[in-house]
Amino acid sequence: MEADISDMRDELQSRDSLWRRIQLECQMLYTELLKIKEYKDIQEIQIKHQSSHVQLTEQLENKNPELLLFAESQECQEEELNKIRNHVYREEQSHCSEQERMKTEISDLTEELHQKEITIATIMEKASLLERQLKMELETKHKLLTKQQLLEFHYQVIKSENTHLKEMV
Repeated sequence: MEADISDMRDELQSRDSLWRRIQLECQMLYTELLKIKEYKDIQEIQIKHQSSHVQLTEQLENKNPELLLFAESQECQEEELNKIRNHVYREEQSHCSEQERMKTEISDLTEELHQKEITIATIMEKASLLERQLKMELETKHKLLTKQQLLEFHYQVIKSENTHLKEMV
């Protein structure tokens, strides 16, 4: 049972380590998401900055093909950003469900450990009771043995006296 308890402790430590790694990975993903948001904000600022400088229609006509390519590029970047956001969201959901599963499993293991501790305490209590009963029986038998030895001694004394009296008669 001690080995089982030790195994359970090792399992809990292992799960705690896994939990920490998951939290670290979540933190890294969150940092990555912040960087991506910052990059997007910078892009938006750049786009606003470019649009504020492009005021003349002639410049717009000259830059129209470039702007179309840039818009396509931005659409691709937004799609990539959405993919990354979706990936981060799925990872967070996966980690949350894994955390809940681990919490449930830890709770179950704790309950099982508690039940085993109760069983051990019950067994120890019964063993203690049996030990007391055996001691009492041993004490009783020891008293009876002592009494029997004393009676046997008296018997031998009487027998000896009887033999002596027979001889005298």
